[in-house]
Amino acid sequence: MKHFMQMVVKVWIYFYCICLWRCLKFILRKLTGRCELQRICYKNKPGAGRTLKLESSLKSSKSKLLQNAPSVHPDAIEKTIEDILTLKKVNLDTNPQLAVSLQACLLQIVGYRNLTVEIEKLRREAYDSENQQHEEMLLKLWKTLKPGVPLEARISKQWCEIGFQGDDPKTDFRGMGLLGLYNLVYFAEKDPTSALQILSDSLQPKSRDANKEEFSNFSKTEWEMKKFDKAIGYSFAIVGINITDLAYNLLISGALKTHLYNVAPEAPILHHFQQTFCFLMHEFHKFWIEEDPLDIMEFNRVRNKFHKRILKQLQNTDMALCPHFAASESLINL
Repeated sequence: MKHFMQMVVKVWIYFYCICLWRCLKFILRKLTGRCELQRICYKNKPGAGRTLKLESSLKSSKSKLLQNAPSVHPDAIEKTIEDILTLKKVNLDTNPQLAVSLQACLLQIVGYRNLTVEIEKLRREAYDSENQQHEEMLLKLWKTLKPGVPLEARISKQWCEIGFQGDDPKTDFRGMGLLGLYNLVYFAEKDPTSALQILSDSLQPKSRDANKEEFSNFSKTEWEMKKFDKAIGYSFAIVGINITDLAYNLLISGALKTHLYNVAPEAPILHHFQQTFCFLMHEFHKFWIEEDPLDIMEFNRVRNKFHKRILKQLQNTDMALCPHFAASESLINL
């Protein structure tokens, strides 16, 4: 009975807040002569702050036209805006900028939704060694990361040199499908300087300053192994696939809206997502070095900490992930 009453109270509070909010909107409309969409567009500068507020307003509206606006086809955006302005009885002669602002926001909202669909499709498409296009892309990754070094065979231990786990990279793409390969190739092609440097760093032995007391529980052999723990230390390609998973989750959860709404003046596309991946690879590498993990077994701890750091940054609606490399030179830090 107690739980039932608590549920009733919560439902009552929910509907009370909705009614209160709608009354407030009605009063504001009367006082300002502007609907909520106008107030959002006029009081907020272009970017994530404005688009997120507009998106929330559309989804919480009691009008089906406004509720469905974020889901329209890109070709129907202009007509949708015309219908919204007619519904809201907005005079375009006295509000000439409103339609432009609404279109920019709706392009971003619809574009983000379409981008998640495209990314999900790539993630679900498995790597197929019988597909010539897939094979050519994989070989392109090798040639870009190992210029001048011939691949002796398609199935080869050489793949470990760029951070795959075994003789055949196709098995490593199972979690992220073609999306992982697309991102790695994009990074290697668009920002080869950073990609090659990070790959080189990941393969370098790391001499630790730790003294023997720190490893008192290890044998002499184990201590020597830890002292010169291989790699600053991770497998480049495997980490790239893992960071792809991180970027994918940021996108699907909506956390990446802050960044993409700030860097894409219209619809965010695959190019913007891949630039974000490059940024995350670059930043994770720096973060890994700063954290100075004992060995690769600490990877999940470091990754989770890095994930939280990025999420915290994205809570600021003025945030655009800053460019640190050639592939992101067009990004805008608002």
